[in-house]
Amino acid sequence: MDIAKDLATIYRLCAQEFPAGQGYFLVELETGPVPPDGSRERTADDVHAYLQGIAQRLNDRWAEQLPWGQLTVRERMGRGEEIPEPWATLALRTDVLNVWQAEDTGRWIALGVADRDDQDEIQLLAAVTEMDPP
Repeated sequence: MDIAKDLATIYRLCAQEFPAGQGYFLVELETGPVPPDGSRERTADDVHAYLQGIAQRLNDRWAEQLPWGQLTVRERMGRGEEIPEPWATLALRTDVLNVWQAEDTGRWIALGVADRDDQDEIQLLAAVTEMDPP
């Protein structure tokens, strides 16, 4: 895990044009493989701690924000409300997001740990979008 590399990825995505027809980027910054025996090499706690290291630097740049719980968004989706991407995917894969709005570009940056399914790899996800959070 390399905080400088992952910050550079986030900053690059903030400046880069979105793919045609898609108003966001959603990337896996870090992934912990699930070994064949089902045990995890990286624990969710390891990835959450790493996220906090990145978050501290983003807080220094764009001001500290309170974490956003995803339960309400999942409940809204369950009632049939359409939640735009990348927020819908993030709500289904993460329990909590750290979210900032980049002052220089107006884009939203979200970080979350995808660890809701014990059978899946633990992933640190980053999203960059112009779509306001739900």
